Amino acid sequence: MLTLTPNPKQEFDLNPSSSEVMELETNALAVSYNERIRPLLDAVDRLRQLKITKEGIQLPTIVVVGDQSSGKSSVLESLAGISLPRGQGICTRVPLIMSLQNDPNAVAPLLELKYGDKTVPTSEAGVASAINVATVEIAGDNKGISSSPITLVVKKRGVPDLTLVDLPGITRVPIQGQPEDIYEQIANIINEYITPKESIILNVLSATVDFPTCESIRMSQKVDNNGERTLAVVTKVDKAPEGLVEKVTVDDVKIGLGYVCVRNRIGDETYEEARAVEARLFESHPLLSIIDKSMVGIPVLAQQLTDIQASIIARCLPDIVKKINDMLGRNMTELNNMPRNFSTTADALTEFIRILKKVRVSLEMLLVRGEYVEFPDNQKLHGYARVAQMVHKYSKSLPSDCPTAEQLLFLMEEISVLGEAKGIHLPNFLPRSAFLTLLRKKLQTVSHMPRDFVNEVLDYLEDMVIVILTHHSENYPQLKLLGTRAVHSLIEKTRVSSSQFVEEMIKMELNADYTFNPDYLKTCTCLMKEQGKLVDAINDYKTNVQLDGLGLVDVEHLRNQKELVEQAFDMRVRLVAYWKSIILRLVDGVALHVTYRIKCLVEKELEAALVEELVGPQMDGIQKMMEESPATASKRDRLDKSIELLKKSKEVVAGVMDRVSIGSN
Repeated sequence: MLTLTPNPKQEFDLNPSSSEVMELETNALAVSYNERIRPLLDAVDRLRQLKITKEGIQLPTIVVVGDQSSGKSSVLESLAGISLPRGQGICTRVPLIMSLQNDPNAVAPLLELKYGDKTVPTSEAGVASAINVATVEIAGDNKGISSSPITLVVKKRGVPDLTLVDLPGITRVPIQGQPEDIYEQIANIINEYITPKESIILNVLSATVDFPTCESIRMSQKVDNNGERTLAVVTKVDKAPEGLVEKVTVDDVKIGLGYVCVRNRIGDETYEEARAVEARLFESHPLLSIIDKSMVGIPVLAQQLTDIQASIIARCLPDIVKKINDMLGRNMTELNNMPRNFSTTADALTEFIRILKKVRVSLEMLLVRGEYVEFPDNQKLHGYARVAQMVHKYSKSLPSDCPTAEQLLFLMEEISVLGEAKGIHLPNFLPRSAFLTLLRKKLQTVSHMPRDFVNEVLDYLEDMVIVILTHHSENYPQLKLLGTRAVHSLIEKTRVSSSQFVEEMIKMELNADYTFNPDYLKTCTCLMKEQGKLVDAINDYKTNVQLDGLGLVDVEHLRNQKELVEQAFDMRVRLVAYWKSIILRLVDGVALHVTYRIKCLVEKELEAALVEELVGPQMDGIQKMMEESPATASKRDRLDKSIELLKKSKEVVAGVMDRVSIGSN
């Protein structure tokens, strides 16, 4: 059985006196190691058992790779002092995580296998059989492989404190019972373990082969080109000692962490006998004895591995802790931002009321008060400004001057209406019916404009309210359909009432001609002063005349209508003056109506519509809030499990961070 010494160059001697001295030194080393490094290694092993790597957090790992029959399992046997499965072809068909734990006080070795949800106690004599049983259960009873690992915990006196991952040996040619893509499957598993920068690659090479031709060397060089995290173990040195010194010193394959040459147990040798034979081999063999003693023997390998392991754990653990904390924070934030998983209707109703309040506050700021702090960059949601913009556009679209029939000459439209209004009454009296007839014709040309404007505003409001409602209820997508339906229904009701308002405005204008606007009389007075100029131009047989407020007008056609010219001009003046009052009322009235409807919608109508649609007598909408979609439920479950795992991982590393600086030393 292997025992560690504080000096890896110390000669391996099995006489009683040397053993007693070695035992004292080993115990002292073990006590120091247990105090400094063992807790760190236990923490990493616990993280590995928790499967923290599923969260994308890589752990410092010593990964054992090698071509088939390179002696990988024999090296692990020598380190652990136990027998592993042997046979033809691939002996290791699943990743074997071997956790060696030195227990100076152990009376007897304690071994157990862990895979899936099982923990199986075993013994030194039965461990190989137990591994075979577990392998068959995981990978099947043929010769296929699996990426699901088995963990072997070995607690015994004198073993090095190490955790290693033994991977299937590399083979290119499938044998009977193996899948045709066996090489690709093995390569994928190996790459999964050796690619992370936290992994140390223990590359097992047979002295009987040319190192550059080894498939394991090619694989490791792809992920560790300079060999900075690769350590090579050379086995079967007694079978091919010639030229070995040159192989391990010239280093044609870039092994950054160096080489260790070993002789593994052969036949029925005990592990103690094997170590004694190994020591004598490197002391006395004419070719092997010239290899530096810091590069030979299982004890040296064990010491190097423990030192490398302590160093990489000390280097990686702070980063692991940071990743755990960062990921835990992100996942908790993501979980908190998810829709609440309501257990009672009251909880769902409370959340619904909270959403309503947030929607109302947002709409009040955006539509009523003109405050855009919530959506500063989204100008489409700046409702107060957008509605004002629409009002301005609407006012500009209405004709500021009274419309005239383009195909008719000056005053002929008025003369035509007056001709139809002739009756038995005092001469020179302007019939009111004629004025109203002409006024109605003018109003008909613009009557659609207020309706179009109101519809444009309501369309904008509907889109905007749905956006705000969706924003505040984004965690409850099941409410979107009901909320959208409620908003659409409310806008349609508002559209009906607003249409009625606009129709009444138009009807009022058609019904009577009245204004208290002083500008009406002022405009009439100014324009009527031009009547004499018009009559003089007609009498003087002029072709046209410039009239203030009316422009350059043709008058030649009016010579045959002299008896109606003054009345027609009077009607034109009244229409021009009165039209300004009409336009002012159409703009102001509709703008005030829209503003009022927005205020009513925001302050009471929207809330009432949403409550009616989403709550109702049966509280259907509230019930839907309590129903999680499969995608949301799956995401919540994933986050819950991840958070639980990360919290456990955080507890594992919390107690060992103060040892990192000591361990790194």
